[in-house]
Amino acid sequence: VTHSIPACIGSMTINGKQLDNESPVSIFAVNKCYETVQDGTFFDGSGFAALVREGYKVRSDVNITLEFRTTAVHGVLLGVSSAKVDAIGLEIVHGKVLFHVNNGAGRITAAYEPRGTNSLCDGKWHKLQANKSKHGISLIIDGNLVHTDNPYIQSTSADTNNPIYVGGYPADVKQNCLTSKSSFRGCLRNLVLTKGQHTELFDFSRAFDLRGVFPHSCPGAEQ
Repeated sequence: VTHSIPACIGSMTINGKQLDNESPVSIFAVNKCYETVQDGTFFDGSGFAALVREGYKVRSDVNITLEFRTTAVHGVLLGVSSAKVDAIGLEIVHGKVLFHVNNGAGRITAAYEPRGTNSLCDGKWHKLQANKSKHGISLIIDGNLVHTDNPYIQSTSADTNNPIYVGGYPADVKQNCLTSKSSFRGCLRNLVLTKGQHTELFDFSRAFDLRGVFPHSCPGAEQ
């Protein structure tokens, strides 16, 4: 077993003596337990999760689905970039969800703007689907579809080779399709990336780098 248990542990005794878990000698990647818990991964607004160490290749087609819950009007959801300009990015900016794609010829953006600034940042779960199919991109939020025209129809492949960063990214990492540096604060669940017939559900507890992220533990309300 190489990864930690996604659980709460309490009232542990050894040889009849109760351990004091309020003041441990050392602690690493252990969060408090919540009285009410939902499925999901909690992002505390300070860090990120890094997936696919060897690099994720978006190329011509990718479909991204996830659910998010937040009360913050700014935050990075997901970014995959390259050493060049090719990249994709998902972010919340001023309460709007933006899906950026650069296939090498220039960045294009599909933007979903809710009626009220806080209507997506109301602490409730919202479903997101972002689709890149060659030069076409679309965004579906809670069933509402947004298309955008792409003037660069000859450029169809985002040749990315960097990890997938979720909820933020390190200061020394370049992200060509994200405008925000704000780490996401809230909960994410059911992150799935689909390419053709290959569908991959990402487990945050298996990320190769986690900072300020607590897999499988989402507080039932802001705590």
